[in-house]
Amino acid sequence: MGFQAGQLFINLPVANLQRSVDFFTAIGFEFNPQFTDENATCMIINGNTYAMLLTREYFGTFTDKTIIDSAAHTEVITCFSAASREQVDELVQKALDAGGKPFNAPVDHGFMYNWSFQDLDGHLWEVVYMDESAAQ
Repeated sequence: MGFQAGQLFINLPVANLQRSVDFFTAIGFEFNPQFTDENATCMIINGNTYAMLLTREYFGTFTDKTIIDSAAHTEVITCFSAASREQVDELVQKALDAGGKPFNAPVDHGFMYNWSFQDLDGHLWEVVYMDESAAQ
């Protein structure tokens, strides 16, 4: 077996850090205060996966490349699993209610169901439920 990372940190630039914290808090995510200041925060996705939300200025200190406008360009689609179809719908609806925008309509493949949203900065998030027993 090849390399397996212990933890995953997704780094995303945001226009307004507090507004992003408020948005993701409304959806139900929590943040690690040890890694939070005026430039960045650590959103806990699960015990091994985190999204570092960084002000655009601070994010720029990590790269010489141009930071894209994520409202107009796609840099990545972050996808995570949910425990049920209902949880997929609940989480995406919370995102939309908190000011997020629709991305794709729900897609039902029978054994797999997913729905997507855009956060306040236009980053794309997909939530998926897969019934592994039905996939076979």
